[in-house]
Amino acid sequence: MSPETLLPPMAAHVLEHGISGVSLRPLAKAAGTSDRMLIYHFGNRQGAIDALLEYLAKLYETGLDSSLPEQRAKNRRETVRQILDVTSTPQLQPFMRLWWEVVAASATGNETFRRSAAAIMGTLLDWLEAHMPEDDPDPRGGARLLLTLIEGSQLLDAVGRADIAEAGLAALEG
Repeated sequence: MSPETLLPPMAAHVLEHGISGVSLRPLAKAAGTSDRMLIYHFGNRQGAIDALLEYLAKLYETGLDSSLPEQRAKNRRETVRQILDVTSTPQLQPFMRLWWEVVAASATGNETFRRSAAAIMGTLLDWLEAHMPEDDPDPRGGARLLLTLIEGSQLLDAVGRADIAEAGLAALEG
């Protein structure tokens, strides 16, 4: 078995059961191997978690790409709206639940998740910059603004206050 064959079943396990407190044994069981083989392939638990979260970030990015319209949005607000609509679909909800687990673990100072979350944010920022409206006057700055709006809106939605996010997005228009 190679890391490339181990990661998909491990990812499916984490998307279904979560990642906080996960040990190598359940990941190995999901992948049909032993925890020793995971250590062989990934070095240690940290290496397995890093590789797994990187793999999941790529799956998420692929899901975004396949779910968004082929043409770029006309403006920043439409970009935010498209991404929020796509990330609220049943297809991407497991990724969002996992993301909030990673964020919560990062907030407690867990370096394993903090490093991974920072890398994922970098990936998402690069992705967003590449998907900004074609005539955007500042794609780099705009991507940072939109990432802040998207993450804030998703957080508000996660805690049951999508109404605040919607009001904020409406104010952005005006």
